[in-house]
Amino acid sequence: MGLVLVQFDMVELLEQIENVSYNSRAVIAFPGILWGAYVVFRMRSLALCDDRDEGTSAQEGSGRNGLTWMGPLFRWSAGLVAVVSPLLAAAGYGTMAEAILVPYIMTVGVYGALLVLQMFFRDLYAWLSGKGAEGVEASIVPILIGFALVIGSMPFLALIWGAREADLTEIWDRFLKGVEVGSTTISPVDFLTFTVAFAIGYTLTRMFQNALKSGLLPRTSLDQGRQNAVVSGTGYVGIFLSAIVAVSMAGIDLSSLAIVAGALSVGIGFGLQNIVSNFVSGIILLIERPVAEGDWIEVGGNMGYVRHISVRSTRIETFDRSDVIVPNADLVSGTVTNYTRGNTIGRLILPVGVAYGTDTKLVEGILREIAEAHPMVLANPAPVIVFKEFGADSLNFEVRAILRDVNWVLSVRSEMNHQINDRFIEAGIEIPFAQWDLWLRNPETLRPARSSGTSQYAGRPVPPELQDIGDGGNTHDDD
Repeated sequence: MGLVLVQFDMVELLEQIENVSYNSRAVIAFPGILWGAYVVFRMRSLALCDDRDEGTSAQEGSGRNGLTWMGPLFRWSAGLVAVVSPLLAAAGYGTMAEAILVPYIMTVGVYGALLVLQMFFRDLYAWLSGKGAEGVEASIVPILIGFALVIGSMPFLALIWGAREADLTEIWDRFLKGVEVGSTTISPVDFLTFTVAFAIGYTLTRMFQNALKSGLLPRTSLDQGRQNAVVSGTGYVGIFLSAIVAVSMAGIDLSSLAIVAGALSVGIGFGLQNIVSNFVSGIILLIERPVAEGDWIEVGGNMGYVRHISVRSTRIETFDRSDVIVPNADLVSGTVTNYTRGNTIGRLILPVGVAYGTDTKLVEGILREIAEAHPMVLANPAPVIVFKEFGADSLNFEVRAILRDVNWVLSVRSEMNHQINDRFIEAGIEIPFAQWDLWLRNPETLRPARSSGTSQYAGRPVPPELQDIGDGGNTHDDD
């Protein structure tokens, strides 16, 4: 195709030097048009050779380099150009045939250049990011690079297809002037300056956060919750300062946007009040820290560990390994039970019931021995055994002990229950269970009538459960 373009340049130069007539020029250029049409037609089989040689489909290739989606378009258009341009030249419209064939060949050249550039930037990104080729294939970066290259090639394609430089220059000047918002003019240069400045500030903020999280804060005496609060607060402050610096560098006058900001404030006050409330509550949680990551809390009937505190909500992992998203406003304005605030020490209350007539001092001694012998129970303060009450069915005791780690409360409760059961069996102490006596105050209503005319069981056998009911059943009790 490069040789075809050279041939057309030679024909044009010959026309300028020898003053060749239009008819003669059409005859001289006709073989070149046929040759060019043949080359373009052969290109149809090469439009997607990159994907076919690697054994992948067009869809997979588009995900890899971001521009092969244009391949089918070129294949279809190549066949059309290869057929139409010779027919136009044969019909006497040689200039029109050249106006279609030559720009098309140059467009194919631009597309090839875009493919090479896109592959270069893709490999460069894979090298700089350290992800490798497989990591880049799953990324959106190749698609964005291809899109940017296509946008950048638009002026060249416009010149190829007959646009004037003056028209492009005028469009570019209008583009650089930007748009006016109030009394402020925002140009693409200002927008680009804002984007670059904010991107640099955002990158520096993330780098500083990573340095704090992995290098500085672990060497301090701050716990994990305070470290996370410092890292999150640093991120919010850094992003805010980056936005302020970017606006200042771009020269955007925000005073002219006061009316718009006022309208947005009203909209936020009415329509987004819940979101704003959760946002402010999130800041309060990060500063005041009534709840920190890793705490065992109970809020709104949900109990679990705090795994992450964001600006809008808090994620709680329950004991069945499900995540519950709680709005921050519920944690600030509602009732929250924090079982591990500041430390993991907590109390265990274990109820125990024994039968009436049991030696209460013996029971108290057994329970005290079991509580004091458990490794999770603190010796100071010592566990307490409380004879709580004379219950309806049992003598009720309570074991009250302070655990060094309340997260193990269920395991400690289970182990103590096993030990109490074993010791009570050895000592012959009975653990009662509920029993009831059933008194029938009017059994005559259940006794079949003696007269066959009034008995509901006339002509049928009396049920066994009613056969033992005598005449004096109102003073008889059955269990």
